[in-house]
Amino acid sequence: MQIEDLQLIIKVAQFRNITAAAASLDMRTATASAAVKRVESALGTELFVRTTRQLRLSSAGERYLPQCEQALQLLDQARTNIRHDSEQLAGELRLAVSSDLGRNLILPWLDEFMEAHPGIRLRLNISDSNIDFYRDEADMALRYGSPKESNLYGFKICEVQGILCAAKTYLQQYGTPAHPQELTTHNGLFYQLHDILHDVWSFTQDGQSHRVKMTGNRASNDGDLVRRWCVAGSGMAVKSSLDMAEDLLAGRVVPVMPDYQARVSELWLVCPSRHSITPAMRLLRDFMQEKCGALLSRLSERGLL
Repeated sequence: MQIEDLQLIIKVAQFRNITAAAASLDMRTATASAAVKRVESALGTELFVRTTRQLRLSSAGERYLPQCEQALQLLDQARTNIRHDSEQLAGELRLAVSSDLGRNLILPWLDEFMEAHPGIRLRLNISDSNIDFYRDEADMALRYGSPKESNLYGFKICEVQGILCAAKTYLQQYGTPAHPQELTTHNGLFYQLHDILHDVWSFTQDGQSHRVKMTGNRASNDGDLVRRWCVAGSGMAVKSSLDMAEDLLAGRVVPVMPDYQARVSELWLVCPSRHSITPAMRLLRDFMQEKCGALLSRLSERGLL
């Protein structure tokens, strides 16, 4: 017995007319008559008493139709519940993120995301090394730079301007440079990854590039540690404006040489393949785009970018 047949039976009882019921369901009258006969055959009784002038419910029909309506309502409710459940975010998200961005910015955002979607379980991998999706347990990685591997897929979150910054205490003691060549007398704070020391800083102004080989007494493979040294007044650092956003807004550090633009990068949410993308990932992408966009706008409005 098909659900469509039962829906037709309800309509026939409502209109007391097979032709009218068929029209309301955009169905041929012959098809509707056949459906009524199938239901009555399956039940082994007639649901309607037919005369040449009218059609009315039989005693069996009067008993059966209310229960039939209840059953169809339950089926509709079940279908709605299933659809609602499928639209809810649930399951485990395994996210990899860099140390500085993860600890100081993304972590409270993820708390907010999970509060809005309590069915989500989070496994967070914090590391400044690029994730290996085939070795490490991660579904996606939030990282700077578009995916270079052809088999990876990603969503661009935003463009991120690099920024040369220092604490006011450092600048008061050692002076504020106005040109990249003046940086050679300052102490650089360096990020180091895979034994590569990032001690050559690049800047552009009016289409002209400047490269400066820096010296400094501190380097680390942990971007968050470089940020902490900068906030503590130990030297100058070139960092992502997102990584330094809260420190800039709070005045713990200030931009240096704002007329010279440091490197510009992009923040991407990277997945192992297009087929691995889930609704939760897409919603997280939208959430991150909104959060990053709002924060960068605040920096711009305050004249910090």
